[in-house]
Amino acid sequence: MSKRWLFLSAAAVLIVVSLALVLLPGHKNGEEVKAEAGSAATEPSAISSSPANSPSPSGTSTASAKATAASKKPSATPSARVTTKPAATPTTKTRQQASGTASLAGRIRPGVTYGGVATFYDADGGGACMYDPSGDVMTGAMNTADYESSKACGAYVLVHAANGATVTVRITNECPGDCAPGQIDLSAQAFAKLAAPSAGRIPITWNLVSPSTSDTISIRYKTGSTRYWCGIQAIGHRNPLARLEVAVGSGWRQLQRADYNYFLSEDGSGCGGALRLTDIYGEQLTVPALAVRANVTQSTQVQFAKH
Repeated sequence: MSKRWLFLSAAAVLIVVSLALVLLPGHKNGEEVKAEAGSAATEPSAISSSPANSPSPSGTSTASAKATAASKKPSATPSARVTTKPAATPTTKTRQQASGTASLAGRIRPGVTYGGVATFYDADGGGACMYDPSGDVMTGAMNTADYESSKACGAYVLVHAANGATVTVRITNECPGDCAPGQIDLSAQAFAKLAAPSAGRIPITWNLVSPSTSDTISIRYKTGSTRYWCGIQAIGHRNPLARLEVAVGSGWRQLQRADYNYFLSEDGSGCGGALRLTDIYGEQLTVPALAVRANVTQSTQVQFAKH
């Protein structure tokens, strides 16, 4: 047998063996092995990111979940859990609050007890609220923060001293300057029902009340009022007044309240027409049209309900 024949036979055997190895099951070339290794390297990262987007054992979201939530519109009700859609119950509750007491009351709210101190001064029932001086000296001047640009005017508050004594006063004035939030500067007579005048300054707590009364609300147009400009004041309301509106056409227009406790119609809209009063509890009273009589107190037949 020639050497050339032997060489060709050996080459043929090598080719057959190589083909057999390539066709064996499970065999992969170098590129396939490299690609699979790269795919396997990404799997641990994907797995570890899953717990980061899940609630922690305490029920609050992790930092990763908070970052995701920040890019979405927040739900109406704050929650420790991240949700993409607010539950129906919190949304309903928010709507009820928006149309209820919470939206109408100012800093002084029903059912809340406030703490502060009481001082006293020589009061006559008049003051920043622009009420007339009167024989009723169970009054108080509210600190500027809680006076809240006259929202406290006419409110009745029950004041409690540490010794158990109490007194109910009507807010008729503002106590500016050194009066801190929670402080009420009482009339000397009201302070004397809580402590000896020599005490000068005592710790108190106080809360809003809705007293019994047989009086009805009165309306007064400010000095200088005409059909073309007017300021309107309500006097003697049992509960704090939240809104005063005037009849305009077939609807109502809400007037802005000045810090001296008059509701102003700068362009004369509604001056001399019917009025609608709303207290912080949401009750509305309609007062028939009254003539524009500047600085004259005109009585009505309406009063807010007791709470």
